[in-house]
Amino acid sequence: MRYLLVTLTLAVLAAPADATIRTETVKYEADVPLVGQIYYDDAAKGKRPGVLVVHEWWGLNDHTRAKAKALAEAGYVAFALDMYGGGKSTQHPQEAGEWAGAVRQSAEGGRARFEAALVKLKLHPGVDTEQIAAIGYCFGGAVVLTMAGAGADLDGVVSFHGALPTDTLTRGGVRAKVLVCHGAADAFVPPATVQAFTEVMEAAGADWQMIVYAGAKHGFTNPDAGKAGMPQLEYQAAADRRSWRAMLTHFEEIFGKTKAK
Repeated sequence: MRYLLVTLTLAVLAAPADATIRTETVKYEADVPLVGQIYYDDAAKGKRPGVLVVHEWWGLNDHTRAKAKALAEAGYVAFALDMYGGGKSTQHPQEAGEWAGAVRQSAEGGRARFEAALVKLKLHPGVDTEQIAAIGYCFGGAVVLTMAGAGADLDGVVSFHGALPTDTLTRGGVRAKVLVCHGAADAFVPPATVQAFTEVMEAAGADWQMIVYAGAKHGFTNPDAGKAGMPQLEYQAAADRRSWRAMLTHFEEIFGKTKAK
């Protein structure tokens, strides 16, 4: 009996500890000082695809960080980047609109901030620099689609309830495989805009797909969407869950299966 107890004790001590998701705060520069967070599984072996995560117009908040962490749990190295400077965020729609508007008005500055994050992500030792994607929410969805249209060095992009740009795409210029997850009840992106985006993507010869979720409003992936006091925003658990699975399938098609714990 004593031998058995000793053996069991040694077996427990020798068992590997559960992997944990590590977070690193990263300070970097573009036209302004920027602060983001990188998430990765410290027990993963070898290099993995890297994914940039672009926040909603609210800024780099808990929603963005939660999605980046979930990507790390799925086997990716995720970088929740900063498009506003200082890693700031807000809960006030007017302030969020002003910040997002300032980035839109300076296309060069916005691109510089995105590309600075891309450089940082590629420098992480766990990232396969030949396998890079980007996802974005709301404002961030428009950012990743715009960057795809600009021919950024991305294998794939996913937009969740994002604005749909129609003036930044050129034939043959969209290298990334595109997935758009859109709410059928999104008042900020009416059917006419969806149709225009469809026509532009087809004219550009892009490899793209769009999934439309019934009854889903703008912000359907954010559990706090309804707290803003805006009737156009609402969380929908089914659309959140289904769009996340669609993203994972999209990435598996592009990168193959990851070695998630």
